[in-house]
Amino acid sequence: MTTVFTAFEQTARAHGAKPFLRFYPEKLELSYAQAQERIAEIARAYSRKGYARGHRVALKLPNCADFLLHFLALNSLGIAVVPMNPDYQRSEFEYVLAHSEAALVVDLAMAKSMDLPQAPQAGAAAECALLYTSGTTGKPKGCLLSNFYFLNVGQRYVDEGGLCALKHGEERLITPLPLFHMNALAVSTTAMILTAGCVVQLDRFHPKTWWRDVVDSRATIVHYLGVMPAILLQLEPSAHDRAHRVRFGYGANANPKDHAAFEARFGFPLIEAWAMTETGGGALIAASREPRHVGTRCIGMPPPGLEVQIVPGTEELLVRQSGADPKRGFFSGYLKDEAATTEAWRDGWFHTGDCVRRGPDASLHFVDRRKNVIRRAGENIAALEVEAALAGHPAIAQVAVIAKPDEVRDEEVMACVVLSQHHSGNRDTAISIQDWCLERLAYFKAPGHVAFLAELPVTSTNKVQKAKLADFALDPADCFDLRERKRRK
Repeated sequence: MTTVFTAFEQTARAHGAKPFLRFYPEKLELSYAQAQERIAEIARAYSRKGYARGHRVALKLPNCADFLLHFLALNSLGIAVVPMNPDYQRSEFEYVLAHSEAALVVDLAMAKSMDLPQAPQAGAAAECALLYTSGTTGKPKGCLLSNFYFLNVGQRYVDEGGLCALKHGEERLITPLPLFHMNALAVSTTAMILTAGCVVQLDRFHPKTWWRDVVDSRATIVHYLGVMPAILLQLEPSAHDRAHRVRFGYGANANPKDHAAFEARFGFPLIEAWAMTETGGGALIAASREPRHVGTRCIGMPPPGLEVQIVPGTEELLVRQSGADPKRGFFSGYLKDEAATTEAWRDGWFHTGDCVRRGPDASLHFVDRRKNVIRRAGENIAALEVEAALAGHPAIAQVAVIAKPDEVRDEEVMACVVLSQHHSGNRDTAISIQDWCLERLAYFKAPGHVAFLAELPVTSTNKVQKAKLADFALDPADCFDLRERKRRK
């Protein structure tokens, strides 16, 4: 196997009648053989118009069956794909299109009609996919991902074992995650191809119909976003809660306070994992074996072959593969940004920008993104921990915690709050938010400033743009200074 398509082709030859893809809400299901026929038709259409190895083709598609079929068709021709968020604003779209030098943009109408323009001269693209980071702190970077990256991360998932042991030819993996991200496109899809499993792809996460679709699809594995467990726990109990066949969930950043409650109610473990687009299967860590330390943000033990280092003081996680090729399985670099690639790999280690700590048994526990760690009077405070504590306050619809410069303590904790309906952004509400935190965390972690906003600035993938909030913190409106109320008891 040298490409994702050759892996698919191999499975299709051996298991053509087995289901490959089931898509919701249409409930379309294709066997490996049926998908192979569709993929061949799509590939011929591209080839007739001159698209070939060296081209990049942007897929500006929502989660849909055509996304995976076009990806595999293009891969069979040696053409790199550039998955694009269909919700991009014009400036974001134009930036990615220009930076990637994509020869073609395929939207839903074009994917259905296959009315393709003639291809321009081929370039020198040699990767499988070019995935762009979310750009929370600046312009997105284009991560060059090889076919080996895809096959390796899929095999890494297959080899995980423990509570994540996969049964060849039996798995049905349901995921609402976007196909323009590495988890859905590279991890779940490739793992199912390698094990003759079925990808159950949703257009997006629908809380009200989630368990119905899980049961109807006969899913055995669930991939989740961090917010999903909290949302599902808020649903009224139903007969679907335990009527499923799911053996495990796989995801990241479930709120620690929801983790055990979710497992108790719905009857399967949530496996917290860690990886980045840049690391792929080269540095994928998962809490797939006991003790999982549920409720502590434990991401498990580093697997064999992965070397880790935690930088004293900052707690930043550095990773690399052991042996002669420390970059094995990682991304191939940032497109047109050799300086950023070199900086990320300085001193022979990949610098993740994530902070972790070691537990007493040497397991790794995620703390926060390094840029989200607030340094207050010598204490390192994870914004993620404070956000999790504040999330249950009845007045809070959304919250982001950032650092506000402080003339005495270096930085102070600031909570940026979008209020729930029927709550007012006054001092009393701000004090109740601070008190809520003081009851749950050490006093120094509670917000010294509480600001009320109409909305939080987010990227096209709904990640909070904390860089914009940092600018807001310098001159905030509707902000209450509560620093005098923070006292050690």
